[in-house]
Amino acid sequence: MGYTEEEALEEAKRCLQCKKPLCVEGCPVAVPIPQFIRKICERDYEGAYRVITSTNPLPAVCGRVCPQETQCESRCVLGKKGAAINIGKLERFVGDSAIKNGVSIGLTDVKKKGKKVAMVGSGPAVISCSLELLSNGFDVTIFEALHTAGGVLKYGIPTFRLPNEVVDVELSKLASLGAEFRLNKVIGRIYTVPELLERFDAVFIGTGAGTPKFMGIPGEDLNGVFSANEFLTRINLMEGYKFPETDTPVGMGEVVAVIGAGNTAMDAVRSAKRLGAKRAMIIYRRTEKESPARIEELHHAIEEGIEFYWLTNPVRLIGNEHGWLKAIECVRMELGEPDESGRRRPVPVPDSNFVVECDTVICALGTSANPIIAETTPHLKTSRGGYIEVDPKTGRTSLPRIFAGGDIVTGSATVISAMGMGKIAARGIISECGM
Repeated sequence: MGYTEEEALEEAKRCLQCKKPLCVEGCPVAVPIPQFIRKICERDYEGAYRVITSTNPLPAVCGRVCPQETQCESRCVLGKKGAAINIGKLERFVGDSAIKNGVSIGLTDVKKKGKKVAMVGSGPAVISCSLELLSNGFDVTIFEALHTAGGVLKYGIPTFRLPNEVVDVELSKLASLGAEFRLNKVIGRIYTVPELLERFDAVFIGTGAGTPKFMGIPGEDLNGVFSANEFLTRINLMEGYKFPETDTPVGMGEVVAVIGAGNTAMDAVRSAKRLGAKRAMIIYRRTEKESPARIEELHHAIEEGIEFYWLTNPVRLIGNEHGWLKAIECVRMELGEPDESGRRRPVPVPDSNFVVECDTVICALGTSANPIIAETTPHLKTSRGGYIEVDPKTGRTSLPRIFAGGDIVTGSATVISAMGMGKIAARGIISECGM
């Protein structure tokens, strides 16, 4: 739940208004945190919105989904001896207040540059880059592969965490400022990036990292096995829970096992519970302490009755004679020496195999880069994992007039970090292609 006005005022008054605010250093887009909190104390909520959107155009989104506890809030001096300021919920309060009262980002006296930029994708990196370019007089056309815009904000995050109407309001800002949306356009197929450069002065690639990873164990080809991307897309974007009113069923059974323990895993397992799963469980090879999920998301999952199999690793998926999943064979794990990530490596316990009955397995093991852009853009440099290489100071790729940002560069990361990269790339485009 978000803050009421009274709760927001009470929390805002706790801020010490530090002269050297460490919280700002922890924010990937350097939101002027003390200044917007001061505006809340003055009950100037529109002013607070103007302060936040000077660097972050999506406060209602970031206030809900960003990991403030490891970013801005982790630097708050109050957190050293007690509770840090809940910056995320204050940001959400300001963003929601702006939506409720129809406050928007207004551009005045913007002189058109006569320059056009093609944006590939429509997620947070593209939104941030587009707003920066529009505010500097560039024309923006957004090419989205799916039938609706928003990228991971729409297909990857359940509506109980991020309501669609919040995303739609934020996207409407782009349209009101002159951005053109072209949906159902798969770049790399309908047009290549080089072909876009024949019509546009620059291209920004913000396609995210949407190719799912699987376990590589026997039985993954059984019916009833999903990637978290597919499962959440069927729910969030295709509204499969309304089937047959909608065209795409979710296809979920009664006993659901989600493999992994990150935020996406929590989204998937909590969604399964809401869709009526009799049992919904998390299977993770490390302990709760090593879970990469936000503490808040893990806490919510526990509250909602999700079962947890810690120190457990799947080794085989078992099907029936008709090719449908019926169980998952797992092995107990124990933590050994630290690996390259610094976390203790999980090691199988000999002769500890056991079987868990289930009819749905959802793999939430992360994602990798879709190769379609790199394969159709000659000489575009990518890493071994297929991610696009860029100059971190400008967002420019190895090719002139082609820029990139977000998960297609970094791999799966946060909404706010993608927005930060979009902003950097916009400045790079302005420098290279502006007049």
